[in-house]
Amino acid sequence: MVEDSPEYLQKRAFYDSLLTIYGRKPVLEALEDLSLPVHKLHLARSNRRDHLIARMEQLATERQVEIAHWDRKGLSRISKNARQDQGVALDLALPHYGTAEAFLQQLPEKPCELLALDGITNPQNLGMIIRSACAGGMDGIILPKKGCAQMDPLVIKASTGTAFKMRLLRCEKLAPILAKFREQGARICGLSSHARDTLAGLDGRQPTVFVLGNETRGVSDDVAGQCTQLLRIPMQNGVESLNVAVTAALIGFRRQT
Repeated sequence: MVEDSPEYLQKRAFYDSLLTIYGRKPVLEALEDLSLPVHKLHLARSNRRDHLIARMEQLATERQVEIAHWDRKGLSRISKNARQDQGVALDLALPHYGTAEAFLQQLPEKPCELLALDGITNPQNLGMIIRSACAGGMDGIILPKKGCAQMDPLVIKASTGTAFKMRLLRCEKLAPILAKFREQGARICGLSSHARDTLAGLDGRQPTVFVLGNETRGVSDDVAGQCTQLLRIPMQNGVESLNVAVTAALIGFRRQT
């Protein structure tokens, strides 16, 4: 198949939209949620066929979802977490799950606002950031594979289902993709308590990526080098910093106040 053919691009876009979750409870809950577009159920051949496995197979059959059986090594390659997958994994074909590269190729006409996560390693924080960004109407979250927590059952649980509604844009490393956003005319705003400008004073006239750094170390040096502007959130009573998910909420909701 030719790599720039419409058929190839369509197939590539589909596979980019797949999110694989694992663990018996998350997989069963996803199969029970008819609003989620399920692509394929993966089961280890070594699974004892208890009531949970039987229920998953029943639901998959009712929904006409393909069921694939694997040895343990094959399943672990799919789940990428052999210790916690419990012998099951599920591919979800999510319309808002893709790559930052693909998003760049079709930037929306209206100025978009995105979050970019740098060193957010706590799954609970990642889930709450997704929830806050979704509620605040952000256009997407850039999630690098290097140095950040990834989508797993803990993140999905902490997001209270918003992980399936929020546009999540994957990339390998954050700094190079931010450089490409700059080339497309986006401003890259890092959050810093020492910044001169405030979040409230920012206008919405151009595409903007807000970078949220690690709560302890802040934004990494290579990512900071891509920032075109630093912003601070004024705080009272000697408070030095906020939880990163709270910061995400303030960024998203500032346009609604």
